[in-house]
Amino acid sequence: MLTNSWESRDIQSVLHPYTNAATHMEEGPLVISRGDGIHVVDIEGNRYIEALAGLFCASLGFSEQRLATAGAAQLSELPFYHSFGGKSHKPGIALAERLLALSPVPMSKVFFANSGSEANDSAIKLAWYYHNAIGKPEKKKIISRVKAYHGVTVASASLTGLPNNHRDFDLPIERILHTDCPGYYRFGHAGETEEQFASRCAQSLEDLILREGPETVAAFFAEPLMGSGGCIVPPPTYYEKIQAVLRKYDVLLIADEVICGFGRLGTMFGIEAFGIEPDMISTAKQLSAGYQPIAALMVNEKIAEAVRAESRKIGTFGHGFTYSGHPVAAAVALETLSIYEERDILGHVRSVAPVFQRELKALEAHPLVGEARGMGLIGTLELVADKESRAPFDPALAVAAHAGRRAQVHGVITRAMGDNFTLCPPLIITADEIRDLFQRVGRALDDTLAWIRNGKAATNA
Repeated sequence: MLTNSWESRDIQSVLHPYTNAATHMEEGPLVISRGDGIHVVDIEGNRYIEALAGLFCASLGFSEQRLATAGAAQLSELPFYHSFGGKSHKPGIALAERLLALSPVPMSKVFFANSGSEANDSAIKLAWYYHNAIGKPEKKKIISRVKAYHGVTVASASLTGLPNNHRDFDLPIERILHTDCPGYYRFGHAGETEEQFASRCAQSLEDLILREGPETVAAFFAEPLMGSGGCIVPPPTYYEKIQAVLRKYDVLLIADEVICGFGRLGTMFGIEAFGIEPDMISTAKQLSAGYQPIAALMVNEKIAEAVRAESRKIGTFGHGFTYSGHPVAAAVALETLSIYEERDILGHVRSVAPVFQRELKALEAHPLVGEARGMGLIGTLELVADKESRAPFDPALAVAAHAGRRAQVHGVITRAMGDNFTLCPPLIITADEIRDLFQRVGRALDDTLAWIRNGKAATNA
């Protein structure tokens, strides 16, 4: 590696998220230089299918000129303004109106942030704020789920139910609890039906609330489909039973739509696919197709009224970010929503999703794949050491990570976490591109199987 190369400069200067910082000093980065549809190209000219839509966000691919034009036009007109102290601007107002009109359940107001982590962190604060406003200051505990992913700020990382997000960060913080993951393949009992499993999950949630004291439990966070935890699709009746428990004990429901929102499952929001009726909805990622950092937290009227009540008492709503509802990001998000509507992106997803899911499910026959699961245009291959017993690989072998590296060799960029090999391509992907993608993934799995059978995995070579 040349001493003045982009790779060596990166090694010397950049601290990368979700990267082994020690290994990175030896291996260096993959430096991407441009995008073209569902593909990205590195500085050496190698072309890859971006099979995770960047980070679940580049829904319209990497070369949508309308979004570039919308951003440039707004930069020329009003490159920045804030929303503190009652200030506003046209793109922010229009985007809030558009989101409230799109919401499948009644929402009252929109609070803008810059990432899903910030939106979920804001939802935690609002849950606490709300209960103070209604005279229940002891009702503050927040329940999330094992394998959930809700972000990386101190509070949202505490909600996240993945061990490496907590280890040596001194997380989770107090008042954050975790209940069962609704993943039937990994957590269902022998002889237990999916509906029985759903009932057990609901009973476990109720038992936790009763143990902690219903008067102390404020809210429950849920991704409609759990994304980064392994594309976990909850079993039938799960949300029906969970919501009954939450209503019984007057616990707020917060839907994390950061991955599912804006078409990923073939519905505008994931809550539509599962019959979820939340009090707050957090969104980000596909809101702007990843072209600008923006997030939006929608709140229903009872939350909005609590904010007004506390503002009368305190004199202000003391929360916000410098770039909340940044006008350039808002303008790009508005154009993104217009493209979704004009090009019937939802209809396109519904037309190609069956191809995606069939190709995904076909790989379940591979010797390394324990379960292929997904919905819409997202799916995961859970790799196992033994298909019959479902025994996982030794984490030290990093088998899914090796499969991810082999996929990159075959022209596919994706993300492997634990034993999960996840695919979440741009929503604009065609049926032929889906077939090409899975052929490449199949070759990567074959390479990984040969690596294991040749004994290379034993030494992690």
